Amino acid sequence: MKLSILDQSPISSGQTAKEALNESLKLAQEGEKLGYTRYWIAEHHDLPGLASSAPEVMLGYIGAQTDRIRIGSGAVLLPHYKPYKIAEVYNMLATLFTGRIDLGIGRAPGGSAEATNALSDHFLQQVWNMPKSVQELLQFLENDFPADHAYAKVSASPLPPVAPEPWLLGTSEKSAKLAAENGMAYAFGQFMSDKDGEAIVKKYNEAFKPRKSGQIPQTILTISALCAETTEKAEEIARSSFLWKIQNEKGESGQGVPSIEEANHFFLNNKELLNKMKKNMIIGNPKEVRQKLFELEQQYEVDEMMIVTITHSPTDRLKSYQLIAEQIL
Repeated sequence: MKLSILDQSPISSGQTAKEALNESLKLAQEGEKLGYTRYWIAEHHDLPGLASSAPEVMLGYIGAQTDRIRIGSGAVLLPHYKPYKIAEVYNMLATLFTGRIDLGIGRAPGGSAEATNALSDHFLQQVWNMPKSVQELLQFLENDFPADHAYAKVSASPLPPVAPEPWLLGTSEKSAKLAAENGMAYAFGQFMSDKDGEAIVKKYNEAFKPRKSGQIPQTILTISALCAETTEKAEEIARSSFLWKIQNEKGESGQGVPSIEEANHFFLNNKELLNKMKKNMIIGNPKEVRQKLFELEQQYEVDEMMIVTITHSPTDRLKSYQLIAEQIL
């Protein structure tokens, strides 16, 4: 099984954004040592508790302090930007870190309506134009506009020896269809979707149209997981992320990922809610998590599993990835 890391660069209560970003670097470095295939960092805007608003900045920082692990965006929110600029940025990263750069793209706003308006004009129109933007981005990455195209003489320089690998990230049938039509690799975000992911991944594989000779469909299933030495400890650690999700939904997440103590206090009289939230996440000891990961891999028939883990303590997060790697990699 191939395993990878999705990092939302969470800020815990009592922690600064700089400390959170440094923990992201440590996670990528540890992931490389453990044998994870790739490390992706997400893009969010003006969301308290999440430190990464510019993945491309962190990728330059991380790339310079790692050697082998693939690094990329999970995802660049394309409707905010012109495809040419994104191609330039990721071509430059691919020039610096040859053969290691992934360009994951998505269409979510990544923040509030106010932040979206501050960041870009006509966002909804750009979401509507997403298929055209994706096509244009791919042509810039491949440097293959037709001779009569307005951009035929424009290159997204510097042109790297190995182009960034484009991925489309999504949580719906629409995203799977767009990826398949453009011959792109596809990452399904099961951890943030209530759709029938198994059917969506299957439709992507069935509809895949290669852009180039030899291309085959590639799939990643992204899940939320937390592993500890015992099931009981894993469940206790996970409560912080559950409470943080509740706080986010209420707009009360300004203090960052809450402590285990705060989470224990909250769920003391909310057992039913706690049990419901546990169903959307893989939680357990190493053997339990291993079994569940292999079951999902076979159920979805994907090429790779990507794990996102939110904890209050960076040590607990690192330990979770270490324990999983020891079982699988």
